[in-house]
Amino acid sequence: MAEDFMKWKVAEFPRNVIAGHNVLGSVREMCDGLQVGKVATVISGDKTMRAAGKDVLSYMDGYDIDTCIVGEATMENVAATQERIEEFGSRFIVAVGGGSKIDIAKVVSKNLRIPFISIPTSASHDGIASNRASLKMPTGSKSIESGSPMGIIADTAVIAKAPYRLLASGCADVVSNLSALMDWDFAVRLKNESFSGTAHTLSHYAAESIIYASDKIRPGLETGVWLAIKPIIVSGMSMSIAGSSRPTSGAEHMISHMLDLTCPGRALHGEQCGVASIMTMFLHGGDWKKIRDALRQIGAPTTAKGLGVTDEELIDAMVHAHEIRSDRFTILGTTGISKEVAEVAARTTGVI
Repeated sequence: MAEDFMKWKVAEFPRNVIAGHNVLGSVREMCDGLQVGKVATVISGDKTMRAAGKDVLSYMDGYDIDTCIVGEATMENVAATQERIEEFGSRFIVAVGGGSKIDIAKVVSKNLRIPFISIPTSASHDGIASNRASLKMPTGSKSIESGSPMGIIADTAVIAKAPYRLLASGCADVVSNLSALMDWDFAVRLKNESFSGTAHTLSHYAAESIIYASDKIRPGLETGVWLAIKPIIVSGMSMSIAGSSRPTSGAEHMISHMLDLTCPGRALHGEQCGVASIMTMFLHGGDWKKIRDALRQIGAPTTAKGLGVTDEELIDAMVHAHEIRSDRFTILGTTGISKEVAEVAARTTGVI
């Protein structure tokens, strides 16, 4: 007799995604659609409040709103924000800002079991749509499970006004999916790790879409934001389907997190992942030139110098990157790679 089929899965997705020119005005309708009441907290920062927060507030007449200005995504700021939201009695959250503001909203949303709307003012990584949050810890950045946005409003006019470096970083983060997917395939073959074909396909589609449009993503062009924002959102959604960051995070992210520890503040997350993925794709025997050329087209770094780190610092991060996550099997293996192998990968690809 055949064994009963017992497999099941939960995947959370945004209910509404609105992207395009001057779409901030849709926030009122999206908030009304939540049907959870008129008491809300807007989470933002000083700069992002000026960039879009004030406009968002102007569209929410009739709502009882507390405006919470926050800083970096740390456990301390999450705790303070959560306490404030509980005291105010908010029924939902509107996060207006970059990655840190949205990450704080994600964690608080999950902890308090209230919905949140993601309104990015920049697109420096694929977290604007995912159910993963990156929090700064004493031991470096840590990715944790969090709430998924109930809705996303990505105003290309707003994002286009942010420094172009942020968009280039977001694109690099998504392009690095190609290396992460190679690691996932590797782990499935050697470790029989769980796999989601849908998540894999979406992640791959997102990376290839950025690469295909790489010659059209340029500073000062809102059309470039339009071409990039959908793949960035889809990349984040692939994590919700997989139930983990596997579709978008492999050895290249571990190298990036190690750089956060050893060389904090030198480069952006997506920039580091992009450069690291050139080398990890080389280790896989894959088409690392495709990644490098796309990053060059977009204007993202492709070298250690471009990241503001020395050759030695990058090699050291690569050698010790496996220490970041012992539970994630990648091309770096469980014991890491030698300095000699790291140098070959970096020099052959022109990273150093």
